[in-house]
Amino acid sequence: MGTIRKIVEGTQFPMLTLVAGNSGSYRRVTGINVIESIDLIMFCRPNELVLTTGINIAKQEDALEQLVKLAFAKKVAGFIINIGPYITSIPDSIISFANEHDFPVFQMPWHCRVADLLKTTFQFITNSHQEHSIEEKVLTNLLFHYQTNMDTTKERLVQLGFPQGRELAIITCTTLGTQSSIDRYEVMIQFAFQHRYKRFLKLKHNNYLIFLIDRAQINTPNIPFSKVVEEIYEKIKQKNGSLDIIIGKGNYQKELESLRKSYEESLTVIQLAQLHNNRFLYKYKDIGAYQIIMAVQNQSLMQSFCQDILGQIHRYDTLHNTDYGTFLRIYLEENGSTSKISERLFIHRNTVLYKIKKIEMLLDMDLTNPFTKTNLYLAFLIEDVMLHR
Repeated sequence: MGTIRKIVEGTQFPMLTLVAGNSGSYRRVTGINVIESIDLIMFCRPNELVLTTGINIAKQEDALEQLVKLAFAKKVAGFIINIGPYITSIPDSIISFANEHDFPVFQMPWHCRVADLLKTTFQFITNSHQEHSIEEKVLTNLLFHYQTNMDTTKERLVQLGFPQGRELAIITCTTLGTQSSIDRYEVMIQFAFQHRYKRFLKLKHNNYLIFLIDRAQINTPNIPFSKVVEEIYEKIKQKNGSLDIIIGKGNYQKELESLRKSYEESLTVIQLAQLHNNRFLYKYKDIGAYQIIMAVQNQSLMQSFCQDILGQIHRYDTLHNTDYGTFLRIYLEENGSTSKISERLFIHRNTVLYKIKKIEMLLDMDLTNPFTKTNLYLAFLIEDVMLHR
C-alpha cells in the first residue's frame, strides 16, 4: 500500500520536501489532484494528494490556508504547495495547522514540472498495488496452501526480505461483532507496525488483518509488544469512545510449515480475550493455564471437574432465573473486591455482600480461601475451552 511515509523515505519524489504533519505519514495515497481554486475543492477525493501552484489565489488573503483546511476536511492524504511566483513561502499558520492535525504538507520548487510529479505519482500508486498483491498472495499460500506451493513460497519470502531459518510469527487483528469492519483501523494498525517492524507482510482475510513478522526485524526490541497494542487500543478509544478491536499474536516458529499453527494461536488469543472481555491478553504464550487445559485429552475428567465445582450454581440459576454463575466469574476476575464488583455491575455494596454469602451457601465453600478461588477459576477456564471446542 502506498503511503506518505513511502513517498518521504523513497527516492521517487526528490522534488517533494515534507515541511509539516510528519505524524500523518501513515496516510494512504491512492491518487493526485491539481486544485487552483477553493470552488474546485469539491472534486477532491479521500486519500488523494492535492497540489496547488496558487495561480488563482495569490491575491486572496488567507485563501491558501482556507484551501489547505478544506482539503483536510475532505480527508485527502496530503497537500503539496508549489513554491514560486504565486506562493513565495508557506505561512506559519499552515505549518501549525498541519502539525496539530497530523496533516502532511509538502513544498515543491517552481523549477520542478507538475507533469513529472503526476507521472511519478501514478507510477508509485501502480507499483504499490502490484507489491501489495504479491505480498498478499505469498502470505495466503504460506498460511492456507503451503503444501501445494512450498517451493515458490520459500523463494518469494526470501525475495521479500524473509530469509530461511528466521523466527516468524503471525499477528491477527479483528473487530468485535459484525457491525464494525477492520478496514477502518487498517491504516492506524499498519502505521504502528511500520514503526515497530522493519519489514512485514499483510493480508486481509474476511474481517481479519493478518501480519507476518520476523523476530530479527524489530525496530523497538526494548518496547514490549503489549505496549504497542495498548497504544493502538488507546488511539481507537480516543477516536470512538469505546474499543471494538482485538489483536492477538501467535508464537514464533522457525519452520515455515508451522506458521499455520502461529496463525491458529493468534485466533485462540482473540477468542479468549473476547470471551473474557480481557483487553490485556495479547500473546499465545501469555494464555497460561489455557494451554494446559487445551492439551488435556480426557474430556470426561474435565466435565466431571466442572460439574463438581460449578454444577450446583448453574442448576440454581436455571431453576430460579438468577445470575450467580456470572456474578461468581466477575467476583474472581475482580479478586473479591466488593467496591470493584459494585462499580462494575452498578449494584450496591450490600447487594454484592448478599450474593457472596448466597454463593458460599450454594456451593458450601469459603470464597476467601485461596485454594477455593483457584479451583473455581480453573473450572471456569475449563468450561470456556469446552464450550468453544
